[in-house]
Amino acid sequence: MKQVKEVLVSPYRGSETTYEMVKEQIEARWGEECAEEFDPHTDAMPFSSWLAQGYVVKKGQKALKSVTFVEVKDENDKVVKKIRQTVNLFHKRQVEKMT
Repeated sequence: MKQVKEVLVSPYRGSETTYEMVKEQIEARWGEECAEEFDPHTDAMPFSSWLAQGYVVKKGQKALKSVTFVEVKDENDKVVKKIRQTVNLFHKRQVEKMT
């Protein structure tokens, strides 16, 4: 059976700040060792990304919180503002392969 890390394509485009935010939450839940091994490109994704890759979030799991900024552009493709958006992520320990 393939490891979770071998088959995933993550939509991760986060900053160092968001990486640290998620890493701190992982450490609080699963310990320092898990946090040190954390790879944002393969270990945490939104529900829809896990689902698209054949995984389902285990019942009762609570999301990790991350933040992203969505750019709003005018008709000339100029950024007029950035909107802060919370993103709910699930760690690979919180998912299982669909059967």
